[in-house]
Amino acid sequence: MTVRFGNNRLAFYLAVFALSGTVLGLAANFASIFLPKLHHDFTIFALIVPALTIFIFLLSLQWAQPRTEALAYFILGTMWLAMGAWSTDVIGNVQCDGLAGQRTAAKHGDTSAQRFCYEMKVTQAFSWALFAMFIIAFGILMQLVWHAERMGRHFIWQEPIRELPWFGEMPGYYNTRGGTMQYPASTGYAPGYQYPTSAVPMQTPGHSIIIQPGMNGQPATVTQVPMTA
Repeated sequence: MTVRFGNNRLAFYLAVFALSGTVLGLAANFASIFLPKLHHDFTIFALIVPALTIFIFLLSLQWAQPRTEALAYFILGTMWLAMGAWSTDVIGNVQCDGLAGQRTAAKHGDTSAQRFCYEMKVTQAFSWALFAMFIIAFGILMQLVWHAERMGRHFIWQEPIRELPWFGEMPGYYNTRGGTMQYPASTGYAPGYQYPTSAVPMQTPGHSIIIQPGMNGQPATVTQVPMTA
């Protein structure tokens, strides 16, 4: 996994954790107010979706492949789409400001209608936001997989997700501690591609290796170019 891909994936995961945790907390509050008498179907679904999202993402942090990640994005994105649509059906176009002082039925008497409205609006907004995030993440994942396949990693779907490159980078695992890239023995290097000196490729027959010093403190790069007759 390149540093940029790893950082961007982690940032996406943290955003999903934050939004899902908020929705889960609101759903737990709905459960304490309404269950089991009122809004039981929606409340149970609102508990399942964020809890399942957090659970799957915790598993993905430990072990994931591009194919499992894509499947998770598709399933969770569909569930958040349903969550957003259901939230819209429940709260509709109600203006929460106009509910000041009004009450709504609860399992133990009643509760503030305005507070319930605000919490439903947050649930609705976060659900649609998570759906959009999963759509974007799914599209980026597909592009990165296709990029890796164009670079010769035809079985990238079955490999650990850390092998995925970011845009414009080579597939493979970047060991950030040692500053090196690790590739399987069967992986070849593309002629004409630039590599950090910490991962100098074997010279390809008929090619020359050109070492260029880095600028502004950056590491030097190595380029293979075809030899002219």
